[in-house]
Amino acid sequence: MERGYRHVVLASCVLAFFGSRVGQLVISPLVPEITGAFEVSKGAIGAALTGMWAAYALVQYPAGVFGDRFGERPVVLVSLATAAVGSVLLAVVATFPLFVLVVVALGAGVGLYYNAGTTLLTREFDGVGRAIGVHRIGGQAAGLLAPISVAAVTVRFGWRAGLLVGAVAAPILLLFWVTVRPTPPRRPDVSVRQQFDAGLFRDILSRPVLAYGTAVAVLAEFVGMAATSFLPTFLVAAQGLSLQRASLLFSLYFVVLAVAQPATGWLSDAVGRARATMLALASGVVGYALLVGATGLVPVVVGVTLAGYAMSWSTPIQALFLDQLGRAERGTGFGLVRTVYVLLGSLGSVVTGGVADRLGWTVAFGMLGLVLLSAAGLVGAAQLANVEAS
Repeated sequence: MERGYRHVVLASCVLAFFGSRVGQLVISPLVPEITGAFEVSKGAIGAALTGMWAAYALVQYPAGVFGDRFGERPVVLVSLATAAVGSVLLAVVATFPLFVLVVVALGAGVGLYYNAGTTLLTREFDGVGRAIGVHRIGGQAAGLLAPISVAAVTVRFGWRAGLLVGAVAAPILLLFWVTVRPTPPRRPDVSVRQQFDAGLFRDILSRPVLAYGTAVAVLAEFVGMAATSFLPTFLVAAQGLSLQRASLLFSLYFVVLAVAQPATGWLSDAVGRARATMLALASGVVGYALLVGATGLVPVVVGVTLAGYAMSWSTPIQALFLDQLGRAERGTGFGLVRTVYVLLGSLGSVVTGGVADRLGWTVAFGMLGLVLLSAAGLVGAAQLANVEAS
């Protein structure tokens, strides 16, 4: 029965990850409509999306602290509630400053989920790389279904109705509440204030393997944030595709990632975290070269496919983090490194939007390929220096 419950928890977390991410992912396909409706620049919407991802990043560590102190289940429920309410508010706000405010609040609420959901799974599974890979399918399924749903709803009812797709988090919240048992806190006797200690931060981030993994994650997350924010817009503006076709390719990006996540998790358990990470990053370098250097539907499809596979880097890197953290510090430690790399990576949206405003989308997406190349080079250098034994 306990083995069966373990898989119930995994399935519930996959759905919860899906529900928490949809509200964020419905925005990207609507960037042209939103910029037109509010009469703002690509840089302005890029700044709004960076604010969303920065808020998402900043709550990673507090989410780990709260999960350790109060248990993961209530943190997950709060995150799903925020995602549902935020999606409704996005659909009704009348001005761009209010839109930005809600986007940032949505990012903070959704950001509570992932750390709590992942550490909840470490209670049930020993093969953490594979469990993380399956768990992350939920986020990629959101990337698959959100653009398709948004395009269908927007064509018929307008872009504001498209934003309401994110309210799917509400029924998922109810399902999670019913299926997942309350979780005992890992560190119930440690106050929240004690876990916001600068010495603890230094101890975790100064460990060589965690420092190396965080640096790689910053670069790769920068690219992931930019692609999540602007890939559909790039395909329309630089490749001349229709919104519907661009949305389908955006969905393909997440389909590939959904398939790649568990496969890369299995590969990282089998051959090592670094080798699996390198393969993913190298694929992305080729993918972005095709996107900016080739024309025609077939090269674009191949480029999107390779770019999607590249983002499976997160499975081996996150497994690496958990390998290096003791069970008692997984919530706070994992939350801390995620705060650092997601916060710095969130600059991908505003930087890419700004470069696109000044130099065009081709230059902006070519820059993303170079950033991935730098990340791959860092993995190779760390291997040569024996920073990571595996």
